Amino acid sequence: MTQDTTNTKDRMRPAGLEPEDADLAAETMQEQLTALLDLSLTLKHIHWNVVGPGFLAVHEMLDAQVKQVRSMADALAERVATLGHVPNGLAGYLANHRDGADYALGRATVESHLGALDLLYSDVISGHREAAVTTEDPDPVTADVFIGQTGELEQLQWFVRAHIENTSGEVPSSREANQLDAAAVASNGEPKK
Repeated sequence: MTQDTTNTKDRMRPAGLEPEDADLAAETMQEQLTALLDLSLTLKHIHWNVVGPGFLAVHEMLDAQVKQVRSMADALAERVATLGHVPNGLAGYLANHRDGADYALGRATVESHLGALDLLYSDVISGHREAAVTTEDPDPVTADVFIGQTGELEQLQWFVRAHIENTSGEVPSSREANQLDAAAVASNGEPKK
């Protein structure tokens, strides 16, 4: 894909938004667009590879989450275009610009996948919160998109956590630093050695 060489000042953008503010908002949105597209692909991977008791409920829950996350990605991409930039969701771009490593699990139990997925949701939600703060002053409309999506992502994470929380309302796997340890704690209460 070629780089957009249109002069920033001449690009289409919403009325009243300065070019540098549109640039910052679009750049921030592209980062989170990449995170959401990566999340949607990971959700589908888990959907295909989850096994064990509770399989069907989680399998179906993940399909609904994929649809909702893809809808959020579409909203970000359209906002990037509204700001006069070119949203990028191509596989090569995603592979080169995503944060972190590939999702750590293949075929695994419901609890293992949900423990690892909980950490992934925490990362995406943190990124959205930071993006809302970054864009609040230069473009409150973009910040509002991030705020709304953060609420949606938190609800999706709640659905995941409801499967792995203990009777005290704690999610012990959420304290782990990596997906493999979170998966191990969620499935048997012990980090992987």
